[in-house]
Amino acid sequence: MAQKEGTLQILIITGLSGAGKTQVVNCLEDMGYYCVDNMPPALLMKFVELSLQSEGRVDKVALVIDVRGGDFFRDLSQSLNDLETDKIFYEIIFLEAADEVLVRRFKESRRRHPLSDRRQLLESIQLERKMLEELRGRANLIIDTSSLSPRELKEKLQSRYCESRTSQFTINIVSFGYKWGIPLDSDIVIDVRFLANPFYDPKMRKLTGEDREVIEYVLDSPITRSFIRRFLNLLKFLIPYYVQEGKTNLAVSIGCTGGQHRSVVLADYIAKQLKKVGYNVWTRHRDVARYKMKE
Repeated sequence: MAQKEGTLQILIITGLSGAGKTQVVNCLEDMGYYCVDNMPPALLMKFVELSLQSEGRVDKVALVIDVRGGDFFRDLSQSLNDLETDKIFYEIIFLEAADEVLVRRFKESRRRHPLSDRRQLLESIQLERKMLEELRGRANLIIDTSSLSPRELKEKLQSRYCESRTSQFTINIVSFGYKWGIPLDSDIVIDVRFLANPFYDPKMRKLTGEDREVIEYVLDSPITRSFIRRFLNLLKFLIPYYVQEGKTNLAVSIGCTGGQHRSVVLADYIAKQLKKVGYNVWTRHRDVARYKMKE
């Protein structure tokens, strides 16, 4: 079961309890990895086989394997050897932190250490560290999170495993009507009710912003063209800074009175322009269906 070059990227996340494995998984999920927490080592080969047979639908996986697996954890070394025998490439990310930092984190979270049965917390941490010595020696990347903030940890992972932050950044543009309420998940809300409303033209009243007559009516306005130019420049200025701050999704909501005409035209047009620049853009017209149902 030899692996074709570049067909599947496998990351195995392990390390000390409380060292930040959950944060790593959240970051990798944002980067497009299929993540599985607390994977039994005995199932590792089977999962890899299924991923390789997915015809590219699953091309990046991150699997958390640690001492929570109990007796099953002892199978990990053999499972890794099996991967190497079959020439399936993988990387191990090992998370660790100083004893005093781990003690503080457990006390703050009030969570139970997986090895705490009849042991004091510090004793459990030291036992786990000893159990993981061999695995640490096989790690491709060792991260000490003792003094890392969540943002710094994310940047460290992105610098190694994300080819392009921009390619992972998604812009969701939603048109809506103020009469139906502002989308709750909006990051940027733009009110375009200052533009001339096609609703007052009897020929366009029952049309939507997806119809050519309405599109031409809205875009032919000098005010619309001036607004679009300024708003696109603002977005092109802001987006790189959102990416730099580690944001992976930007929700831009464009609203008019009913979400039928103006906001629909502008959402489509702005999405088209941002796609030309190379951004991943998704468009949704939240309220258009309300009017199509009346037809």
